[in-house]
Amino acid sequence: MTKFSDLNLNPKVLKAIDEAGYETPTPIQAGAIPPALEGKDVLGIAQTGTGKTASFVLPMITMLARGRARARMPRSLVLCPTRELAAQVAENFDTYTRHLKLTKALLIGGVSFKEQDRLIDKGVDVLIATPGRLLDHFERGKLLLTGVQIMVVDEADRMLDMGFIPDIERIFSLTPFTRQTLFFSATMAPEIERITNTFLSAPERIEVARQATTGENIEQGVLMFKGSRRDREATEKRRVLRELIDAEGEKCTNAIIFCNRKTDVDIVAKSLKKYKYDAAPIHGDLDQSQRTRTLDGFRDGSLRFLVASDVAARGLDVPAVSHVFNFDVPGHAEDYVHRIGRTGRAGRDGKAIMICVPRDEKNLADIERLVQREIPRLANPLGGDAPAPQEPSKAPEADSDDKPKRSRSRSRRKEIPASENADTQTAETGAPEKETVTPKPAEKPAEEPRASDDTAQDNQKRSRGGRGRGRRSDNDRNNGNERNDRGGNKVVGLGDHTPEFIGLSFKDRR
Repeated sequence: MTKFSDLNLNPKVLKAIDEAGYETPTPIQAGAIPPALEGKDVLGIAQTGTGKTASFVLPMITMLARGRARARMPRSLVLCPTRELAAQVAENFDTYTRHLKLTKALLIGGVSFKEQDRLIDKGVDVLIATPGRLLDHFERGKLLLTGVQIMVVDEADRMLDMGFIPDIERIFSLTPFTRQTLFFSATMAPEIERITNTFLSAPERIEVARQATTGENIEQGVLMFKGSRRDREATEKRRVLRELIDAEGEKCTNAIIFCNRKTDVDIVAKSLKKYKYDAAPIHGDLDQSQRTRTLDGFRDGSLRFLVASDVAARGLDVPAVSHVFNFDVPGHAEDYVHRIGRTGRAGRDGKAIMICVPRDEKNLADIERLVQREIPRLANPLGGDAPAPQEPSKAPEADSDDKPKRSRSRSRRKEIPASENADTQTAETGAPEKETVTPKPAEKPAEEPRASDDTAQDNQKRSRGGRGRGRRSDNDRNNGNERNDRGGNKVVGLGDHTPEFIGLSFKDRR
């Protein structure tokens, strides 16, 4: 069996590894470290939770142990798709470089430029960054990439799939052609692999597991759920989530709950807190300091439930996550692999449960096609296959959107017969049908008492927006009426403003 001592690593690096409690490398580490130490490009593919970060950190610091960094010219560069993943890579460097005099800088958003500039000005051996913040520093003239010897793209498929292709291409163009490039990812679709061929030169391909596989130590299940009504589906779905958590009992020591949208992350977290579950949200719109506090609380056990968007699916390394709940079926099948990879890490057992509504069945089929297995179906914890009933009115409302929205104004509601139910119509047809109201022509009585001068002037102001220009006197009004009423041919509907030529046309017809 291969040991770290057999991989030609720096003795000081081996000492740090031993102090961290590791003796045997994982398959991806054993396969990627030797060619990386030889200076070859590496394309590493392995499922999440198998130690890909150490696969490039250990050879990098071994090769960087010799030499010295210059101001504003880092010697190596690690690109990460999210702040959390970048922070995790930085922690790994701190662990394995405790006996080496190597410096690093972490360039991520949500942090002041001033402190980052200070580190860059001193010169760093390792620069860990997200693409956006890295380019910000470069455009401000604070950074040069001409001294990069080793470049790493962590979670390469996610970097390319998230729309970072233009940024990645620009960053590569700013680095020397002679650099060494390492790509690591859990999934590598064929179309993305063709793009990586542009960046790597004769890479050593290390694939220790079939692409997009899930760990055998993770128990998976999916609950097929359909709400009783469309406007109640979200409320009932949150109740099903709480029932699933309760059904796991003490086995659910902590869990990550994934949602597709940031708004749903906040709503689900608020709902859980309303029902006395210890939960907190984390997504890209939160301040970096708040995200850090939330993650620290989840890691040290003071927070039980972490409600997250996919920003936490990559790079969140908490070894003892017992459960993962997919409140929404992910839109991309590859994201499912990364989400459930947050549990069952380091050889532990884990459990992943997903809730699927009818509109997400196509995404579910894509996931089963990707992982090449059928995910077992779970029974509704509320009993039977029927949808969850509406929550009783005495229970506290989880959030403001639990109440069905009114689809009719009060004035329109008066026109609906009492036998009709607007809410039932909304549930059956999705939206109430619009009623067609035919306006009736307002006929003037033959003899109508003339309003007083004050009343007439007020009406005139209202019809003209309160402005008094063009105000007609009573004599002018009477003359107009006489022209329109000759011979009893009164023009209905135009009032006192009938043009004279219309009266003439009726006159000719006589």
